[in-house]
Formats: sequence, C-alpha cells, structure tokens
Amino acid sequence: MDRSHVRAAATRLHGRVVRTPLVRVPALDALAGRELFLKAENLQRIGAFKARGALHAALRLTPEARARGLLTYSSGNHAQAVALAARELGTHATIAMPTDAPPIKLAAVRALGAEVVLAGTTSAQRQAAALEIQARQGGTMIPPFDHADIIAGQGTATLELIEQCAELGVSLDALLVPCGGGGLVAGAAIVCHGSGTAVYSVEPVGCDAMARSLEAGARVSVEPAPTLADGLKPVQVGELNFSIARQALAGGLRVDDDALARALVRLLVHGKLLVEPSGAAALAAAMSDALPPSCRRVGVLLSGGNVEPSLVASLLQRSEAVA
Repeated sequence: MDRSHVRAAATRLHGRVVRTPLVRVPALDALAGRELFLKAENLQRIGAFKARGALHAALRLTPEARARGLLTYSSGNHAQAVALAARELGTHATIAMPTDAPPIKLAAVRALGAEVVLAGTTSAQRQAAALEIQARQGGTMIPPFDHADIIAGQGTATLELIEQCAELGVSLDALLVPCGGGGLVAGAAIVCHGSGTAVYSVEPVGCDAMARSLEAGARVSVEPAPTLADGLKPVQVGELNFSIARQALAGGLRVDDDALARALVRLLVHGKLLVEPSGAAALAAAMSDALPPSCRRVGVLLSGGNVEPSLVASLLQRSEAVA
C-alpha cells in the first residue's frame, strides 16, 4: 500500500465524510511546550474517524456482497460506522459488541438500525461471535482494522491533516496517533512515509499491543488492563497494520489514565472540544515528556468524541485533572 491508495479512498469518500477542522489552542501549546495541530475527528460523522474506514470498505463491496448484509465486531465506534454504512447503502448490519460497552455507544448503534449481539469483553470474543453469526446466517464482514480498505479509509484523516498544515505553511516534526487495532496509525504511516514527519502510536498503559510488538519485532498479544480508553483495548494489533507500522513508525508511546483524564479535561476547558478518553490519547502523549525536544510542531489526532456524560462530569470534578 502507498499514498495513492489513500488518495483513491479520499475520492470515493468525498461528500460522504466531513473534512474535519484543524484546531489550534494556544493554551494547550503553552502547557505542552510545543505547537500542537489538532485534527478534530471527534466532529466526524458518528463522532469518530471510524466512519472513514467503514464507509470506504463498504463502498468497495459489490452490490451482491452489500445485499447479504454487513457484519462486524467492535467496542463501539466502528460498530456505529458499520451501522451508518449499512443504512446509507440500503442494507442491514449485525454487530457483536462487548458486554461492558458504554451505554451511549450501544444506543447510538441501535439508533442507526443495526442489530447488536453482546459478546464478552475482548476483541477476540467479539470476533468469534461475529464469525459464528456469519457462519449461521451469512453476511459480509467489515473488519475493524486489519484490512487494506479500512486502512486506506482511515488514512484519509491524516491526508487531510497534512494538507491543512500545508495550507498554513507548516511541516510537522511528528504526528501522534491513538492506536487500538492499528488501522488509523497504519494509514497515518502510509501518508507520512518519506515526508520527514515521525509517526508515533499512542496506547494506554497495559493495553500496549503495538508498543510491545514494535519492541519485540513481531506481533504479541496482551491481556488488556483496565483503562478509561475503552476504544483502545485490542488483544493484538492487525497483521497488515503491524507489517506497515514496523517499517514506518518512529515508536510506540504509552499514557496512563491520569494523563488521559488531564488531556480530556484540558481540551474541553481550553479548546471547547469534547473527546472520549481514547480520543484524548494522542494529546496526552503530546503533553508529556515522551517526545524528543526536537519535535516542536506536532500533529495530534483526536480520534473520537463518544463519551458518557457521567464520566465527563466525574473527571471535571477531579481538580487534579486540569493541573
């Protein structure tokens, strides 16, 4: 895969997804000690970048494959994206979601007309349930991350970010990307290849399958630890995603729940933007000391904004979250 695949995806998605804004927040620059260029995918359709990959993959299907119905497995945002794709393309969707999925994400998937099957708490359990449904009733699988069409679609977020920075006369030293299964960061790596922009994955501590895999030189599995970032809890990153990442990423960064909470609240208070904890991961890393001092201009992908109001209220009440 190369940038031409992402450009082709951008053409197919034109008019179907939002060209989300690139946001500058001086107060966050001051707190981070560097210039931050925030790509607000929390303002994307269904509130997350996942709309890009799911719609692109569905558009690439034959009419016959679409007519059989769409299937997937997801903790929430990809589920909404596949449900949206099915509704827009005139078919139906069945989606395996975790038993501990946030109620706001469950409600959103059902509101889009999809059938939800609750299955376990890990991506492996959800995948097994989806495959069982497919064997029983048929349907076309739209995987959440380990697929070339998904990667190309997700890469359009980074393609827009780079284009928007160019319009400002800015070249990025680094780009920070939240990483679950690895589709978004693989797309980012493809777009930034050869550009001089170092791409880093960002994961919660204890849910760091990409970072551990990069360190080991091969894919490794993890038992996801508890984290605020419910969208970043894969057992293992995708095979295709890792093959791209191991050649192109500058490294894998980790953030803990305190850093996620601070980033979420700071963005809300200073930038007037609401993201979910997973969507705050890259910002949390940007505001840490994990990046080399030479990274002065940093792109930050705010990957999604589907968060329980009660969690936001809880974090706002914790005064240390904005310290």
